[in-house]
Formats: sequence, structure tokens, C-alpha cells
Amino acid sequence: MMSSMQHATTDDLLDVETFAKPAQQQRFAAAMEQIAATRTPGTPVRVYVSAAPRTMASPKWDSWLAQIAAELPAGVEITHHRHVFGDGRPYDWGGFVEELDGLVVVGKQKRAGSRVYLLGPVARLELRSLIAQKPVLLYGHNLGLIPVIDCRSQVLRPEGTPRLKLIAPKRWKKDTATLSAALNALDPAVPGVVEEQHEHLAHPFTHPH
Repeated sequence: MMSSMQHATTDDLLDVETFAKPAQQQRFAAAMEQIAATRTPGTPVRVYVSAAPRTMASPKWDSWLAQIAAELPAGVEITHHRHVFGDGRPYDWGGFVEELDGLVVVGKQKRAGSRVYLLGPVARLELRSLIAQKPVLLYGHNLGLIPVIDCRSQVLRPEGTPRLKLIAPKRWKKDTATLSAALNALDPAVPGVVEEQHEHLAHPFTHPH
């Protein structure tokens, strides 16, 4: 789902609508359509919002959650670390991730108005666990939800601890086929086609390292 690992250093390289290649967009849309088609109508849909403790401690946290909920399809259940692993419960991501239908990552904005978002090591690993299988979106504070496939990614390794930088394209538009496909895959109201899947969902996306 990650579109490129190139290092963007100038504004000109960011002046695009998406960093994904057309073939990547097509494969992504096809994978999302398959998810929607195989969901039984009315099946609950759960999305996890991945955010650092400092982000969740922000006075704007509830507002950000409300904005995320407003952009997701009606009826989606939103959960996050405090709901699942709060009150001293162990962080058992491996035992929990199979219950999820999608992920929204909330990174640290490099500066106000920036399109650069930094994810810590935990958020990076959470993203990696779902990136090739389910809808994964970046929450851009001024942009709304953006499929991660449309973003540019760069792995950062300060002191040996891998982190991830996601850059949203400057000319990002909400009417893109990738966003429509991702939201459709998360819509509990979309009529599905109940059928046996003969092969596992293909992995058309590239993992971040």
C-alpha cells in the first residue's frame, strides 16, 4: 500500500495529487472492492485509531476523533488504545488485530499546516500489520482522511528505533478513487456478496521497511 520510498526534498516533488502509480491505485481499488463484496450486509465494522499517548493527551483529541468519525461511513465502530488496552491491560496487538477492519493513523504534524506526519515505532508496526490487507488511512489535520497508498513514505531510524514519515500530496483531493474505494470497504451498509473466497486477498501493496 505504500507507494514510494523515495526521499522527497523539494516542494516540486510534492506537487502531485497522489504518490501512487496508476497500477497501484487500480490494485488497491480492486482489493477494497473485494473486501466490500465479501462482507455480509450488517456485519459490524471496527476501525482502530492509532495515536501516540501525547496525541491522545491533546485537548484537541476528542475533536480529532469526531472529525474522523464524521468522515468514516455511518455505523463504523471507532476504537483506540484507551478502549482496548487501557486500565493496565497488556498491549496484545497480535491478539487484537484480527478483529479490525481498518486503521486510521494520527501522526505528529511536523508543524502547523505541514503535510508531513511522523509516526512512532508502535504506530509504524500497527500500520505494517494491516497495510497489505485492510483499508489504512492517514488523518491529515487540515486534509481529512487520506489512503496511505497516496502518501509518500520514508523510514527514519533515530538511534536504531525505526519510525515512519508520511507526506501527503500537495494537490490531494477528496474525490479520488482510492478514498472512495477505502470508505466503501468500511461501509457496513454496502450490500455484500456472500461467497466463499477461494484465494487469500492478494498483497498488491509494498510494505514499509
